[in-house]
Amino acid sequence: MRRLLIGAACLAALASAASLGAAPTDPMTNDQVKEYDWVRPQADYVRREVMVPMRDGTKLFTVIVFRKGTKDGPILLSRTPYDAYKATSRNRSQRIAEILPVMDKEFVDDGYIRVYQDVRGLGRSEGDYVMNRPLRGPLNRTKVDHATDAYDTIDWLVKHVPETNGKVGITGSSYLGFTALMALIDPHPALKAAVPQSPMVDGWMGDDWFHNGAFRTFGFDYVIEQTAQKGGGEVPRGTGDDYTAYLAAGSAMEYARAFGLLQFPVARKMLEHPAYDTYWQEQAVDKLLASRKLTVPTMLVVGQWDQEDSYGAPAVYRALEPQDANNDMVSLVIGPWRHSQVNYEARALGPLQWEGDTGLQFRTRYMKPFLDCHLKTDPPACQTPPVLTYATGENRWEVSDKWPDGTYTPLYLAAGAGLAWAVPAAGSDSYVSDPAKPVPMLPRPIHMSGDEWKEWLVHDQRFVSDRTDVLSYSTGVLDKPVHIKGAPRVELHAATTGQDSDFVVKLIDVYPRELTADDRLAGYQLGIGIEIFRGRYVHGFATPAPLEPGKTYKFEWSLPNVDHVFQPGHRIMVQVQSSLFPLYDRNPQSWVPSIMEAKPEDYVKATETVRYGGDAASAVWLPIAGG
Repeated sequence: MRRLLIGAACLAALASAASLGAAPTDPMTNDQVKEYDWVRPQADYVRREVMVPMRDGTKLFTVIVFRKGTKDGPILLSRTPYDAYKATSRNRSQRIAEILPVMDKEFVDDGYIRVYQDVRGLGRSEGDYVMNRPLRGPLNRTKVDHATDAYDTIDWLVKHVPETNGKVGITGSSYLGFTALMALIDPHPALKAAVPQSPMVDGWMGDDWFHNGAFRTFGFDYVIEQTAQKGGGEVPRGTGDDYTAYLAAGSAMEYARAFGLLQFPVARKMLEHPAYDTYWQEQAVDKLLASRKLTVPTMLVVGQWDQEDSYGAPAVYRALEPQDANNDMVSLVIGPWRHSQVNYEARALGPLQWEGDTGLQFRTRYMKPFLDCHLKTDPPACQTPPVLTYATGENRWEVSDKWPDGTYTPLYLAAGAGLAWAVPAAGSDSYVSDPAKPVPMLPRPIHMSGDEWKEWLVHDQRFVSDRTDVLSYSTGVLDKPVHIKGAPRVELHAATTGQDSDFVVKLIDVYPRELTADDRLAGYQLGIGIEIFRGRYVHGFATPAPLEPGKTYKFEWSLPNVDHVFQPGHRIMVQVQSSLFPLYDRNPQSWVPSIMEAKPEDYVKATETVRYGGDAASAVWLPIAGG
């Protein structure tokens, strides 16, 4: 019986091997396989991985994806530091809609060829990685940059992708928005349209690294994530309160030393250039583009509550709009989004609810028709709005011919914590700013990551209303709507007993105390615009100088661009404070040549005095639509 059972097992094994079309597998066969093609014959798409050569011989990893049967298709390119392989292998599905990011579905379903490429030095591409690699010139003595890499990539694609019609568009958000803009510098003739979203444009003036001279500490986390070949991730400060971790470290330089960040060249570059010197000026993409003629139709996109790159898209629009005589070459889009939310489902932001999925609405109603009219072989007529914005407070898309689309009207700070439409009587308010107890950006404990980071700009501002180092000014209850369309401008007349000071101004929509439609918003203080200014730059961003104690200065800067309606029954509020921590490093309030290297003894209390009325009429200038 035992022999019969063994014989039967052998016969079964032989039958199984025969069904596999091979001899029986030896038990000691090496189980490792050199390669597995996870794209199976039943897939509804074609996916190609190629190494595209650049003019200096460096090869860049590039993935080409399109639906089976695609012919005469336009190419939509994104150049990324965030892993082109990962961007094109989501879920490893056999359906094209499942392997690509959500924003790609409408395009590949309509015959577009989607291309993702790792920038040089990252992912599977060859070469050295330089964060925000400067254009060829004083900061870049090589012959290659993101402009040449885009040119060489497009040149290769139109020659080696037989399914294309030879027309290329470029898009992407954040860093990918930056590379999309760089492709517009001396562009390839096949590049016919661009949609840069939340692009990194000027890292000092108002995008990732600084805002008006104040250093944004979260940049250290990005440095490690981007440039550590091993051991990447966030700064290893633990899971506790970020407020406590940054406060304990002291200055930005001491924080960098404590966590070994000085080994990262990009961290050293930021710390070595605290002022707006040529290092930053010559990298500013809006300046680079302004010095050239725009030849590629461009749609610039940004979120109204973009917590990372709110400056870039409007800055490029300002730089290029003077060239656009027919109002059809450059357009601006401002949606009700956080950073990059345009490419995801966008029905809400924090407690705020919109009318449907605004990201999908934009992509299908505006972005795709824009690209279609420039990239399709038989294109539809172009009907791109010169300016497209989403009016929060009313929850509707609006089209404008220009931006800003309002008349700047001053709303003056006044006595009794008031705001007035006419110049009030002269007066002042004061508070003590203590670097040992900076005003937090959010209720503590603070974690500058995840949803807390994504939504911090729409957080209820009541959490600081009782602090003695925050001044709050408010209108009465509005009896009619106030609609603003543009970047509110701050004019703050202030003095300090120190030799330096930061000033933060918040423009706030105060909801009624009772709100039956949504109890979460009852009494809510919604930040419409929040921005900082570092006092030492009052005479010029490239020429920091100490403030004279007791002297009143006029500090002027802009809040982010918005389309918002303050509704009847609401109030408008303006808050003034001197820190926003730990997002921005603390100002020591004494004079030090570089705040990056301030010592513990340099951090001192100072009395800040805000003046209003008379010849020192502090105000927030609102771009009021129809005004």
